[in-house]
Amino acid sequence: MLVGYKDAVWKLFDGDDVVGTLTVTGSDFPWLNATFDPTEAFDKWRPLFEHELRLLETIDENVDEWEDTYRRIATGLTLHNSAGEPVAEFLLHVENGHARWRWSDEPFDLDE
Repeated sequence: MLVGYKDAVWKLFDGDDVVGTLTVTGSDFPWLNATFDPTEAFDKWRPLFEHELRLLETIDENVDEWEDTYRRIATGLTLHNSAGEPVAEFLLHVENGHARWRWSDEPFDLDE
């Protein structure tokens, strides 16, 4: 467990609209786990998150489609840490009231 993260509240935004709140319940470094409390603004994103998870189950056969799908999530939404600051990059999975994510304060270097 990362010290100071338990019960921290992160927020997911679509522009100025809060899409959901993530209350940290634990971690498995570098991933954080949380309950996910969606707002009505999540309704338009729900199908994309569901599709992303289906693709993740067979990612070896669907790498390009998964990357395209996740890119839509990552470029359309902003994740703010518990201090209220947006993180530069994040990888977020949301399912049935739960969230799992990792983040970086620096953009991911996809060329490595």
